[in-house]
Amino acid sequence: MDMTNNRSTFVNGKYKGDFNWGMLEARGFWQRVSHVMNMLADKGGHTATTGMPMNTDTRTAGYSIKATIPLGHKHVLGLGSSFDHNGLNDWWPPLQGSMMMGPDTFHNINQGHRDRLGHYIEWKAQWLPRFATELGLRNDLVMMNTGPVAPYSWTGMMNMADAMAARRFNASSRGRTDTNFDVTAIGRWTPLDSLTIEGGYARKSRAPSLYERYAWGEGAMSSTMIGWFGDGNGYVGNLNLKSEIANTLSTTLTWHDPVHHNWEVKIQPYYTYTHDYINVIRIGALSNGLSKLQFVNHNARSYGINSSGFLKLWDSPAFGMGELKASLNWVRGQDLVTHSGLYHQMPANGLISLHETYGNWTGRVEVTLVKAKTTVDWLRNEPRTPGYALLGLGGSYRWRMLTLDASIENVMNQRYDLPLGGLSLGDYRATGVLSPLAGLGRSFNLSLTATF
Repeated sequence: MDMTNNRSTFVNGKYKGDFNWGMLEARGFWQRVSHVMNMLADKGGHTATTGMPMNTDTRTAGYSIKATIPLGHKHVLGLGSSFDHNGLNDWWPPLQGSMMMGPDTFHNINQGHRDRLGHYIEWKAQWLPRFATELGLRNDLVMMNTGPVAPYSWTGMMNMADAMAARRFNASSRGRTDTNFDVTAIGRWTPLDSLTIEGGYARKSRAPSLYERYAWGEGAMSSTMIGWFGDGNGYVGNLNLKSEIANTLSTTLTWHDPVHHNWEVKIQPYYTYTHDYINVIRIGALSNGLSKLQFVNHNARSYGINSSGFLKLWDSPAFGMGELKASLNWVRGQDLVTHSGLYHQMPANGLISLHETYGNWTGRVEVTLVKAKTTVDWLRNEPRTPGYALLGLGGSYRWRMLTLDASIENVMNQRYDLPLGGLSLGDYRATGVLSPLAGLGRSFNLSLTATF
C-alpha cells in the first residue's frame, strides 16, 4: 500500500498562571486528519479499476486542566480534569468491475467515536528530610459507539463472510462505557547522600481502541487490512472486550556521587500482572499460512529489569569532558491462558556509548547489543530473530541558534533482523518466503536545527 494523500489541520492552545493559592495550567486542542491510501502504478494500481483505495477521516479534540496547590511547606495537592474525543470514519471506495471490491463502499468504521472523561487527585508529601511519598487516584469514563457498517456487497459469494459479519454487527448493541480507576502509590527514601530507594505500586487501566472493539470484517482480505503490527495476520474486533487492568510492583535503587556527580548507577526491577489483557485467539487460517485472529481478554504477567549508569572519565579545559554511558534492559511476558509469550516484547538489550564534549562540539561512539529473540507469541506467528551488535558514530556543533548534527548508523553495515519489526511482507509476496523484517543498513544522517 502507498500513501497517496495525508492532510492534517490542528489548533493548540495553552495557558499557565500563578496565583496566591497555587498554579493553574490549561490546554486545549483540535485536530483533523484526512488520510488516503492506494496502490500506485508500480504495484498494479492507481486507476479507477485497479488498486485498493482506503480512506480515513479522524477528528480529535479535548482539554486538560491542572491545579497545583501547596499545603504548607511539606505537602502539595494536585487536581486535574481532562477530556479527549476521537472521531473516526474509515471507508474503502469500490473498484469498477471488481467482484471482490465492489460494487458498494466498504464501511469499516462508520461515525465511530471514543470519548474519555477523566479526573484525578494527587498528593505529594515530604514527611521527613529523607522520606517522601506520592499518592494519586484517577477515574476515567470511556464512552464508545459506532454506526451501522456495510461490506462491498451484500449478495456476492466472494463477500459472503463479510456480509454475514456485517448483519450480526449491525444487529448488535454497539454502545459501550468503560469505568476505569487508576492508583499510584510511591515512597522515596534516601538513607545515604549517595543512595536513594524508591518503591511503589501502580494500577493502570486501558479501554479498548475503536479497532480492537469495532473492526468487524471476517473475510480474508478485510481482516488483513486491520492491524498495526506489520505481521500479515488478519484481525477481527470484539464487542465484548473489557478494559485491561495492569497491577505493577516496582522498586528503583539509585547510587550516585553526591558531591561531584561523577558517576551514577540505577537499577529498577518490576513485576506486572494484567487482568483482562487484550490479546488474541485464532479463529481461522489464511491461504498464505498466516492466521485470522480475534481480540480477546486474557490474564497475563510480565517481569523484568531496567538499568542504566554513567561514569565521568575526564573533565579538563584541554580535553573537554568525556563520559561513559551504559544501559541494560530485560523483560519476559506470558499469556496465562495460551502460555505463549506476549507479543512485541524486546529481548535483552543494552547500549554502551562514549560521549565527548569540547566547547560547542560534541561527539559519540556507541555500540548497541541485542540478544537473540527466542520467546515469541506463536499464535501470531511471531518470528525468532538472532542477536546482533551495531556500531554508531555521531557528532554535533552548536553555533548561536543553529545546531548541526551528523551521524553514521550501523557503521559496519551489519545484516540483522528487527526483533519488533514483524514480517517482511513485501519480500514474501516476491519470493514466497516468510522472514523477519531486516533492519536498516549503513546510513548517513545530517540535520540542521534552529531554535528561537
